[in-house]
Amino acid sequence: MRRIVAALVLFALIAGAGALTGLVLSEGERGSAVTPSIRPASPEEAASAASQALSDGELPGSSGVERAGGADEGLPGAGVDELLPSDRAAGSGGAEPSPEALPRLTPQMTEPAAGAEPVVAVAEALSPSVVLVEIESSSEFGFGLGSGIVWDADNGYIVTNQHVVEGAATVGIVLSDGARLEGEVIGGSTAHDVAVVRVDPAAAELTAAPFAPASSVRVGQLAVAIGSPLGLAGTVTAGIVSAVRIQVQGGADPTSPVPVEMIQTDAAINRGNSGGALADSQGRVIGMNTMIQTTTGGSIGLGFAVPSDTVDLIATRIVGGESLELGYLGIEGGAGDGDLGVRVTKVLPGSPAEEAGLLAGDVIISIDSEPMYDIYELSAAIKLRRPGEPVELTVTRRGEIYIVTAILDSLG
Repeated sequence: MRRIVAALVLFALIAGAGALTGLVLSEGERGSAVTPSIRPASPEEAASAASQALSDGELPGSSGVERAGGADEGLPGAGVDELLPSDRAAGSGGAEPSPEALPRLTPQMTEPAAGAEPVVAVAEALSPSVVLVEIESSSEFGFGLGSGIVWDADNGYIVTNQHVVEGAATVGIVLSDGARLEGEVIGGSTAHDVAVVRVDPAAAELTAAPFAPASSVRVGQLAVAIGSPLGLAGTVTAGIVSAVRIQVQGGADPTSPVPVEMIQTDAAINRGNSGGALADSQGRVIGMNTMIQTTTGGSIGLGFAVPSDTVDLIATRIVGGESLELGYLGIEGGAGDGDLGVRVTKVLPGSPAEEAGLLAGDVIISIDSEPMYDIYELSAAIKLRRPGEPVELTVTRRGEIYIVTAILDSLG
């Protein structure tokens, strides 16, 4: 029941341009004092793991819809991956971040009263924090449009998708009041499709968007998308959260997709919505609209947003000059026992997994206490972490439960 499309046919929602790569700005957290190890689980740890394994397999807030499946399980009639070049023509209309890295997790507005107009309230509260992004590049398209979210007003930082600003020679930011500012691309992660643009904070009055923790998202809740589809700045559409923790092959480079977590919504989003906000009923950003699945070239109610925690984590790394390298564990795997877990089918020689003592046949049921349901989910969790970071894996081996500490390496 938990398997949906592995190779989701995804439409990036903007018209980006060219080839500015994600920047690796510094080395990762190598040299940690933690060492690879494996030990039997304590009685408390074993009891917790057993409780997870005996549960119905649903994460808190999970929809129960299927997660990413095999590559042969694509949806019939799905469209072809592309970066939506038609919008480029000129004139076209894991790892949990630390509390210090999440200063915006404060509601901007209270929950609307029963009978009120919640979408109106969200639009009025959040629209000042959503911007139009204009791109000029040397590519064949020359001009592109997307969206962005004011992430740090004091320092002039705006988050958007990496595919929006790829190849940008110049970046223009248009605020909700019509003010135009010149932007500078600070950096971006191709793997997670998150980038940061900086404007002069003294040049205009910026309003930072509040970000909600991804753990607050529930299937069926109100989802409001705000952005600039086809250049129509300040467009608001509404729907619901259709699914959470969906694993898709994402990133800004369609030729080298990376498993990433997404929030699925049926709120109408189209070309130009990329980088814009997906918000909850309190006017808080729960995700950054990034891609759609389509058979027509337009919205058919299958939109995907990078979760707020991921956006905040990657943006914090970018502005802090930290590494954007992806973590690497070094296993191959498949379905575990029952609903929960990833069975290790192969441990690659010389890998962090081998150094930590993992063996073929082990079943990984959690990473840093976060339950894992399939290899795609585990891969997404690993790739959100950086080389040099320690991870704690709970595994079962021949009926016994072990705690494995692995020090991640880089894919290179």
